Amino acid sequence: MSDIVISGSGLYIPPYTVTNDELVDAYNAYVNQFNADNAAAIGAGEINALPLSSSEFIEKASGIKARYAMHKDGMLDTERMKPSFPPCYEGDEPEVVTMGLGAAREAMERAGKKPEDIDMLIVATTNHQRPYPSIAVEIQQKLGIQQGFAYDMGIACSSATFGLISAYASVKAGLAKCALVVNPEFATPQVNLKSRDSHFIFGDGATAAVIETTDTCNPQNAFRILHTKQFTQFSDNIRCDGNYTDHCFDELPESRPFFQQQGKRVFKELLPLVTNFIEGQLEENQLTASDLKRMWLHQANVNMNMFAVKKLLGRLPEGNEAPVVLDEFANVASSGSVIAFHRYQDDFSPGDKGLICSFGAGYSIGSLLVEKL
Repeated sequence: MSDIVISGSGLYIPPYTVTNDELVDAYNAYVNQFNADNAAAIGAGEINALPLSSSEFIEKASGIKARYAMHKDGMLDTERMKPSFPPCYEGDEPEVVTMGLGAAREAMERAGKKPEDIDMLIVATTNHQRPYPSIAVEIQQKLGIQQGFAYDMGIACSSATFGLISAYASVKAGLAKCALVVNPEFATPQVNLKSRDSHFIFGDGATAAVIETTDTCNPQNAFRILHTKQFTQFSDNIRCDGNYTDHCFDELPESRPFFQQQGKRVFKELLPLVTNFIEGQLEENQLTASDLKRMWLHQANVNMNMFAVKKLLGRLPEGNEAPVVLDEFANVASSGSVIAFHRYQDDFSPGDKGLICSFGAGYSIGSLLVEKL
């Protein structure tokens, strides 16, 4: 049977940029007002004063310098502290569709594919903006794909790699001839902009990739998929509590999070799982980390990535061995590793190998070992 390849990738960048300085200025103004308004209660020990933030703190803690956003209005308004945008009703196009279409069209163009070539479409994302009808089916229709099937799926920040692996398995099994995997991440609405520990983490963006056989691909941008690996282990150290049942409750505390994490626990527990997982995958393929030209890792925190790469290589990465894009994009949930792959692949020569790996809530880890055609 022919090998399966990623034959093209795409990226959609939202229209607005929000810098650390902008976020910090808005957050600190909110904090100063909150602390002034609650000075008596703070003095009496009834509530805690909110801490100030700084761009230096954010960059040191995460490596993030800026992020892209679909809607900037409201994010920097101290009276609101959340994005302002209209709800979607019948006939409206959700942000995830707009983003997904942009990334999908670029991936199809790079792969040399027309709508009639695609017979499977997966939308794999962390945040499902609409439960139904399926976002994937809407994107399928708007791309003009009239055959095959589409569906939504997700497993937090590993959604993109799990989606790619699902497409790979389907093409390998003959369930589809050419699959399109789309990863729109409309993540800024989940951020609590009033929280020093998390107000800077997420940005918006979308990626896409075409999966097909070597028999039908244009080899120019193609990477052979040598091996895939997946892992899950339950943890609620990264969690979202918001859902469709919220309207059933008369009152919901503001502290009920759409996103919260126990960062130190995640660092301590998830990183050993990730490094052992990657070492195991490489060993299964009789490879070591030094045999890889590049590792395109999940873009959540630069300190986590450098820790993992140092453990795998026995040294810090050099050049673009483990490229970082979160300084520009922040954490774009599942799309991060694919953004890194999309941005840092053009210097590969035939036979060069790389690893696309994501990890996140679940815990979940997904990885694809690839080789340039």
